Amino acid sequence: MPDACLYFQVHQPNRLLSRDLFRTGENTVYEDDAMNAEILNKVAENCYLPANRMFKRMIAENEGRFRMAMSISGTVIEQMERHRPDVLESFRELVATGGVELLAETYYHSLAFVHSNKEFDRQVELHLQKLEEIFHIRPRVFRNTELIYNDAIAAKAETMGFEGIIAESIEKNLNGHSSNYLYRAPTTARIKTLLRNAPLSDDLRFRFSDPSWSGYPLTPEKFASWLAECEGDVVNLFMAYETIGEHQLEETGVFDFWEAMPEAINEAGLQWVTPSDAVELYRAAREYSSGCLSSWSDTERDLSAWMGNDMQQEAITQVNRLEQEILSVNDPELTDTWAKMQTSDHFYWMSTKGGADGSVHKYFTPYPSLHDAYVYFMNVLADLQVRVRRARELKELA
Repeated sequence: MPDACLYFQVHQPNRLLSRDLFRTGENTVYEDDAMNAEILNKVAENCYLPANRMFKRMIAENEGRFRMAMSISGTVIEQMERHRPDVLESFRELVATGGVELLAETYYHSLAFVHSNKEFDRQVELHLQKLEEIFHIRPRVFRNTELIYNDAIAAKAETMGFEGIIAESIEKNLNGHSSNYLYRAPTTARIKTLLRNAPLSDDLRFRFSDPSWSGYPLTPEKFASWLAECEGDVVNLFMAYETIGEHQLEETGVFDFWEAMPEAINEAGLQWVTPSDAVELYRAAREYSSGCLSSWSDTERDLSAWMGNDMQQEAITQVNRLEQEILSVNDPELTDTWAKMQTSDHFYWMSTKGGADGSVHKYFTPYPSLHDAYVYFMNVLADLQVRVRRARELKELA
């Protein structure tokens, strides 16, 4: 029977203030700090604090048999440092149990790899430094923003010293094989790729509380039996941490479900592993070739969640055009502001998709409309461009 590998993404973006385009250059405050704090407080009370307490208790009660992994973006760490140090401390305490593996990612939860190797390298190194500062841990496994992945990203992660990388399982790339094995990209020699088991992950992420779903109600025993029936070495259950208590509310029984999962897994004869455990335990069974970029977002599992319309493409193009000017100015504050504008959520909120995917985009947007997301972003970017130009002119005069 396969092992179970559980990983959670922990991330909060910085929302932007509405700005008057005709007052560009007059005010350098871009972020809606009140909204950031309000949303962080809500998610902390619904998810972060109770889930951290629960998993800390589960790790202690199961004497190390229950294990899990997390990636925590630099932006959410900064928000917790600013608004909720108690929440950051609860994550420290959870990681200190030894039952949680931390994964590396881009500090700003960005699409940097798609546009700039140099900026990607900088953001990953910043994230590694932050994790060492806060948690005293150096990750061995990498996950790119929203599981964005292809052969080149796997090769890049290998050159950066990572032993494993996690990705979405894409059917056409699997060629009929199971996602429940470790794979290797054709461009790599050592790094192993762990693929998300999408159906079982989404049972927990989306369908858990849906009474119209054929698997409803989902019990720990039922879910453990599904895992036990799977072929392969390891079933990778990857999802957002906010699934617990925020997207799936407490009244759905989600906390009770997770609390009972270790015993159900044990009774089914399975064990929990972290991504680095899986890398150590299992060989890369086959080659997994991914020439095109994939992700875990939307039905298409590609980059259309962030780059699917003209507004998104224009916004991404304009922010990335600033890179050379930012580098030439070499101002830490401007560089940080520019990097925050690369956070993938800004472009996600501009999506014009309809159907189920469109509903998910609308659920997450903090703005009145997708058009407002575009306008807020472009107005802030226009102001940033003015500041960068002024800084460059001052530097040339010095």
